[in-house]
Amino acid sequence: MQRRIAITGVGQGLGRSLAHRFITLGHTVCGCDLNGGAIAQLQQQYAALHQFQSDPFQSRPFQSHLFQSVDVTRPDQVNAWAESILEQGAPDLLINNAGYTPPMSAFWDLPAVEFDRTLAVNVQGVANVLRAFLPAMVAQQQGIIVNLSARWGRQGAANAAAYCASKWAIEGLTQAIALELPAGMAAVTFSPGAVHTHALEVVYGAEKAATYPSPDEWAEQAAETLLAIAPEQNGQALP
Repeated sequence: MQRRIAITGVGQGLGRSLAHRFITLGHTVCGCDLNGGAIAQLQQQYAALHQFQSDPFQSRPFQSHLFQSVDVTRPDQVNAWAESILEQGAPDLLINNAGYTPPMSAFWDLPAVEFDRTLAVNVQGVANVLRAFLPAMVAQQQGIIVNLSARWGRQGAANAAAYCASKWAIEGLTQAIALELPAGMAAVTFSPGAVHTHALEVVYGAEKAATYPSPDEWAEQAAETLLAIAPEQNGQALP
């Protein structure tokens, strides 16, 4: 069954690889990212690939893949992006992937602007996206929400206080929302593990980060896992 998928942070790394994998599997993707250049590349590559719907259970499919430049910390931009998607119906799968990883540093040495930026993107950005999409998804009592978390959202880590705080917040936010959703929906967190992304290079350095799976390798399995999430898993921390 073809799925309608909205995903943030598709400009690079996990988000871009997930978008590509979902499209390869025959699903329709509407993505956003702060990087306008990356969005232009994606739009040129995929937007012309129209999706034709033969599934009677999906009567209002997205007509084509859509990618837009959006700052998730800006509610006005998020709302405009959501409206362009909701014109064709609420997504079946909403993935909050956009994130920011600050420099590794003792908490007291981390500039306040870095701490604020981390929470603005990783927490407020997710909240902005949820507010934009949830009313339509709840109205149809259908859809899966996946908020990307991390191991450091479930345990502490030295020199990563801001990042830990943001991901712990996502775990709590997701569990609370899960209690508010109607039957037929689910909100879960998903920890991708260690994958060779820019964020991992910030944490481990480029040489060590390169020893981990690439985003494309990771996405082959992760996409299947995300597509298989069911309402019965509401509130769970995955994997």
